[in-house]
Parts: sequence; structure tokens; C-alpha cells
Amino acid sequence: MPADRLTSAMLVGVLVRRSAAAGGFATVLVRGDDISGVILIQALERGREMCLLERVSDWAGGYSLVRCGPDPEKGAESMAQYIERRRRSDPDLWVVELDIADAERFAAETIC
Repeated sequence: MPADRLTSAMLVGVLVRRSAAAGGFATVLVRGDDISGVILIQALERGREMCLLERVSDWAGGYSLVRCGPDPEKGAESMAQYIERRRRSDPDLWVVELDIADAERFAAETIC
């Protein structure tokens, strides 16, 4: 592992602490692989589902957040089914619920 790469556990910890400091809420719903687990963020604003975000590597050697999964308008059931399918195919997956204003921007600033 390159020396300058932060582990998934460290990134999730920073996201949880930073959201609390900013008046938001983040909780780990599923703990994945500490070192290299994929991070999936269930973004909410005031309890309303906004989107699912996945941290993926980009071609420039960094990371970005991309939207994934079903449209939130399809309901919480379709989101839950998507997350469950992802967990079955990737047992190392982290799932973090993040409820804060402008959650997508906040997460990108924190873990990318």
C-alpha cells in the first residue's frame, strides 16, 4: 500500500467526526474492510433521501464521488434493495449514512 494513501476506516472516521463538528450526523451502517473497502454514502438532507454516492478512483490518480443506485424518488425500499445487492457482491463495502446540508459537496470535500 502506498504510504500516502489513507485507509477506508480513517476516511470514514474523518467523515463522521467532521460532520458532527459541522452540525450534521453521520453513522456507519455497515463496516467494511479497514484498509481498502469501497465507501458507499447514503446522502440525506433533513432525513430526506437525496442520493447514493460511491467513492471511486479517477484516471488522474485521485478519487471522486459518483452517484449510483436507484433514483431516490423510487423510494427507500429500492435504495435498501440496491445496498443489500451491493453488500452481497462486495462484503468489504462500507455503508455510511450522512445527513447534513449539501451532503454531496460535504462528502466530496472530506473523502476525495
